[in-house]
This record gives sequence, structure tokens and C-alpha cells, in this order.
Amino acid sequence: MSQGPASETRIVLVRRRTRLEDLIARYNTASQARFYVEHLGADFSDYQNEHDRYVAAVRAAEEALRDLGRVHPIDRAYLPNYLFGPRDVVVAIGQDGLVANTVKYLDGQPLIGVNPDPERWDGVLLPFSVEDLATVAREVIAGRRRHREITMAKGVLTDGQVLHAVNDLFIGPRSHTSARYRIRLGDHEEAQSSSGVIVSTGLGSTGWYKSLVAGAAALNGRGAAPEKPMPWDAEYLVFTVREPFPSRSSAATLVHGRVDRQPLELVSQMPEHGVVFSDGIEQDFIAFNAGATLTVSVAERRGRLVI
Repeated sequence: MSQGPASETRIVLVRRRTRLEDLIARYNTASQARFYVEHLGADFSDYQNEHDRYVAAVRAAEEALRDLGRVHPIDRAYLPNYLFGPRDVVVAIGQDGLVANTVKYLDGQPLIGVNPDPERWDGVLLPFSVEDLATVAREVIAGRRRHREITMAKGVLTDGQVLHAVNDLFIGPRSHTSARYRIRLGDHEEAQSSSGVIVSTGLGSTGWYKSLVAGAAALNGRGAAPEKPMPWDAEYLVFTVREPFPSRSSAATLVHGRVDRQPLELVSQMPEHGVVFSDGIEQDFIAFNAGATLTVSVAERRGRLVI
């Protein structure tokens, strides 16, 4: 469906801070950041070159989009509180992680992933260059561009708090301590002690989840051959428990499985420091402490990645 006249289209351009900008935020000035990096024997020019190319790419992207609609630049840090309109076109320029972090805050809006530095980043979720952007965005606005559906996971607490995930949900301790909880899938329920639970989507099945499964297979003498990746639009999720510890008060039999029509439920037994976060963004978490119940299922809304 066409998005309407270009002048009425809002294009949200999502960017993130570079490593150099993070260093400057920490050390106040670029010269102090340089001193810190070079004092440790690292090459500061790599940080500077990456920053310069990224800033130039963002500037070029914004210029390319201005003729197509009203461009609203936004930093990734503000995504959790940003109100996207139902007819917005969204452009994420950065690494793959920025695309995943952006998709989970959308509800059907098309997302264009742009690789700002193809020589540096592989860009699995970044099929377009800055040079492609004007043509692709124009086709998206006109409703002539295809997209891939992306299934999301959803975690809901009993108090109504909701967290979506494009790659995976982590449920466990904030620090390196044991997570204590009860886990239930269908008729199978048990108390567990572990370093946390990972629930993965199809898109995330080649990430954190894959590494955990490969490690478990290697420990069992089956080699580290990965499972077949799930489709991005799979109508189910998979979960695995990290380092489950069997004891007199905890079991380790419900450590891997599939979440489809039956949701996965967890009840926290942690007095403090229990969290749920998604897609590796630890700062954007919901607390999961004693008595809280989390229900994990396939989300109703879907991501739409332009291809």
C-alpha cells in the first residue's frame, strides 16, 4: 500500500553513537580519548576513521531522504520512548544490531537497513548502501518494495509490563549470580537454578541461541554442528537454559524446548537483581524479582524488513 504523497511522509532516520563518541562521552574531549586509547597501545586512527565514515554516511542519507518526506533523525538511545506513527517509513543506518533494536519498537512500519561502511561491516540485515537509499525509499513510499516478515517474542509480567524481542529475551540475574525460578511449559514444571534462560526468535536463532546449543553439543561429545536456522517468520520460539544446576531443590530436565501455542511461564524466586531484557540491551530491562510471573509467547505484531 502506498504511504501517500512524499511531502506527507515522515521518514525516521535512526542512528547510533560511534565508538569515538562513546569515548568522548566518557573522557570529555577527543584529545583525552586519543590519549587513553594510545596509552593502551591501540590505534586511535581506527576509531577516528570509523567515526568519520559513519558521520558522512548519516549526513548523505539525510540529504538523500529530504526530497522524499519529512526526515526525523533520532538516536538509538531514545527508541524506547519514541512514538512511531503507523505510516512512518523507518531507516536504520548502522550495524545489524541497530536494525534489531529498532524493529522491536515498530508495529508493521517498513524498515530499511543501510550499511554505512560495507568494508567494515558484513551487514546481514543491511542490504542497502547509502547510494541505494533514495531509490529504495521512494519505492517503499510508493508501495512497490517487497519486505520480509520478522517474528518477535513477547514477555509479559503480571503487573502488565511488556518487553518485545527481535532476536532473543534473557531472563535471569543482572550480575554473575544464580537465577532461581520456577519454569513451566504445558504440564511440565520444575524449580531451577541456572545462569538464566534464553528465548530466541527465528532471526535470533543464528546468534546467542546458536552459540549455547553448539556449546552444549560439544560438551556432550556430539561436536559443535549448529542446528538448522529457523525461518525469520517462524510461528514459534525456542528456549534454552544456561548452565542448569541440578540439586536437592532444583531440577534440570526442562532445559530446551519450543514455544508455540503453549506459552513459557517463569515465576521468579530471586529476592533482587532479577531482570528481563531483549536483544542484548541490558539498560532497557524490566525487573523480575520474587513473586513476579513472566509469560513468554510469540508476539502479535511483526517486523517488516525491506529487501
